[in-house]
Amino acid sequence: MISKLDIVGVQMDLGASKRGVSMGPMAIRYGGLCEGLERMGFDLRDLGDIMPPVTGATREDMRNYEQVIDVDRRLYHIVTESLDQGRFPIVLGGDHSIAAGSIAAVSAHYKKIGVIWIDAHGDWNSEETSPSGNMHGMPFSAVCGHGPDCMVQFGPEPVFVDVEHCVQIGGRAIDEEERTRMRQAGVTVFPINVIDKVGMGEVIRRAIQIAGDGTEGIHLSFDIDAIDPQSAPGTGTVVHSGLTVREAFLAVETLAESQKLVAMDMVEVNPILDERNKTAILASELIQAALGKTVF
Repeated sequence: MISKLDIVGVQMDLGASKRGVSMGPMAIRYGGLCEGLERMGFDLRDLGDIMPPVTGATREDMRNYEQVIDVDRRLYHIVTESLDQGRFPIVLGGDHSIAAGSIAAVSAHYKKIGVIWIDAHGDWNSEETSPSGNMHGMPFSAVCGHGPDCMVQFGPEPVFVDVEHCVQIGGRAIDEEERTRMRQAGVTVFPINVIDKVGMGEVIRRAIQIAGDGTEGIHLSFDIDAIDPQSAPGTGTVVHSGLTVREAFLAVETLAESQKLVAMDMVEVNPILDERNKTAILASELIQAALGKTVF
């Protein structure tokens, strides 16, 4: 039973092509996150934010890699300490490259976890396949041992997540080579058209079974761009025809009911592109719902 929570923000936008998601952690807090979790009765600690180095080396195939890796390494150690103290880490992004650090820590701590990745994108590129070199498109591949290895080499040795327990939900903008790599690796993908056909209730039921059966728990990594941009405009990589708000809530509410969550990320909220903080407020409410907030 989850009772103790740690919030850590990551002011990182160097893994993305657009600036601004570095302000996401504060926007989500302004959206009522801490107050809401405290009202729910949790023992809550806000650990503040990780700031990236001002400068660092870069390459065309891994842009700003030195700064991204530095942030992921520091996040890895913070999440590890939180887990060692019996607490549930909530990581606020920031771009999705930060998930390499958080998931690497959770996987090393529990040894065998599942991952549910809710996102418009696959984030399964490597430095060889990425068309942009932006590292927020690489972390899911990295934590499963398919590169870039530098994104997860923070402890004695990385404990990679078994792809048999990995699920991608809501994909609708997956690169061609990325799609091939995901299929070859054996990741279970429920793209948006499958959700249309069978419904989110069935999709999340299957996802929890795949990620949860035979593991110590599930890490949820939620990119706000999974939701349709009419409802979540404050994000940098907008893709039309996304999840409805109710589909997103059904997913996290069902995860809460499963009692299998052990950690989560909420990423890619960009206040510069938002409308009166509506996307950050939605992100705050989704986190609370994932931790058991109900409508009745």
